[in-house]
Amino acid sequence: MIIAVYAILTIFLGWYFSRGQEDTSEYFVGSGQMNPFLIGVSLFATLLSTITYLSTPGEILGKGPVYLVKDLAMPFIFIIVGYVMLPVYMKSRVTSAYELLEEKLGLGIRMLGAVMFLGLRLIWMSLLVYLTAKAITTMLNVGEEWIPYIVLGTGLVAIIYTSLGGLRAVVITDLIQTILLFGGALLVIATITYHLGGFSWFPTQWDSNWDTQPFFSTDPATRVTYVGTFLSILIWYVATMCGDQVSVQRFMSTRDAVAARRSLAIQLTVSVVVSLTLAMVGFALLGYFNAFPSEIPAGMELKKDADKFFPHYIANHLPVGISGCVVSAMFAAAMSSIDSGVNSITAVVMTDFLDRFGFKPKTERGHVLSARLLALGIGVIVVLSSSLMGSIPGNITAVTNKTANLLTTPIFCLFFFALFIPFSKPAGVLVGAVLGTTTAVLIAFSGPIFIENYTSDMPDPISFQWIAPAAVSVNIASGCLVSYLIASAQQKKSGVKRDLTSD
Repeated sequence: MIIAVYAILTIFLGWYFSRGQEDTSEYFVGSGQMNPFLIGVSLFATLLSTITYLSTPGEILGKGPVYLVKDLAMPFIFIIVGYVMLPVYMKSRVTSAYELLEEKLGLGIRMLGAVMFLGLRLIWMSLLVYLTAKAITTMLNVGEEWIPYIVLGTGLVAIIYTSLGGLRAVVITDLIQTILLFGGALLVIATITYHLGGFSWFPTQWDSNWDTQPFFSTDPATRVTYVGTFLSILIWYVATMCGDQVSVQRFMSTRDAVAARRSLAIQLTVSVVVSLTLAMVGFALLGYFNAFPSEIPAGMELKKDADKFFPHYIANHLPVGISGCVVSAMFAAAMSSIDSGVNSITAVVMTDFLDRFGFKPKTERGHVLSARLLALGIGVIVVLSSSLMGSIPGNITAVTNKTANLLTTPIFCLFFFALFIPFSKPAGVLVGAVLGTTTAVLIAFSGPIFIENYTSDMPDPISFQWIAPAAVSVNIASGCLVSYLIASAQQKKSGVKRDLTSD
């Protein structure tokens, strides 16, 4: 019932905001006059996927609290993005972030950025919707044969209100979804606190279930360290805020750089609050199952199966009404990721491909209609590809997730070269993108690449936390070097020509 009411409400909002749309500026960026608070909350909801919502308590429960170091990076992210990057971005009022690339580096690099973004978001959304549906079957205690129906229902609702209402509908529904997500986590904490008769679940010493998590390690195989976590989160956030259309589009929907900075501050603040809340969920689950070990299902272990305990608790230990609210939060998280992804992909396809190559409709009304139909089509593609994820053999979901995430830093580096390196050249930027992406792939799959007879339960020789720092370093260093060599050669060549002319 709760899920049905929520679905009807979001579709109504999509219809409501569709009435005032007269051009694509309103459809894609809310005419550049959106409320900074709403944009900040929307950006948070977009970047917090269902996977993150479910896995964060599991990470805390099974590995330890080093995850919380991410919150210490937020002030640095705010300074870098808010005062270094945003003033440069907000000088150009664009619909697609990748328009900025053509101004400095040409059409080829713009197309490269747009295509990389499309690949990243389509794969990410398809995987996300499938894994969400799979988790919801556990929470509802139904078989996996229900996955296609859950995928269809989730996708259909998100597609309808997104294609109708544009960014305004997306932003308002993201606010509702954030409230549901936060409320669902609080309900779990409250329920466990009630069962234990207080806050005895909060850890006062290092739990025997947790890994050793050093401050820093010279061994690259160490899974997580405080320094590595800080660097990887810092780079991922900066890269996502400044290279992903989902983020840039939201900043462009605000009035100016000051308003965009306020949105960023709201987004990071909400992120810290929800991060701490999800960490408390992990602590509470650990305390509950330590207090009641008989409640641990047969065949499951706290450390080995940490990610499964949050969905299990929702399905088997929450009262019916409360579990319905939490499952609604799962749907909300999935819809938030779908609506933002579909709206941003539509903006990129319309701006970087159709409009750029002369296929723009003659009237603004026709332009808006084309955008809605395109959003509908993209949503259908996501739903269909999500349904196929489960039929691919092997650990394709983990591999696909890694592959999609590998494109985050290369996309950001395109913008870094275009906006901050005055001597950058397209060939140098392309070399940097290739080498940076290659570095990321080698680290992400260092186990199967470098270890003979590698199995999934073996540790990688290089931890995943070094993917982003290493990829960005190699990308920028190689791109700058090649660009500098090309610029120097061109300067020498032009100097020789001037000398010959003067002679």
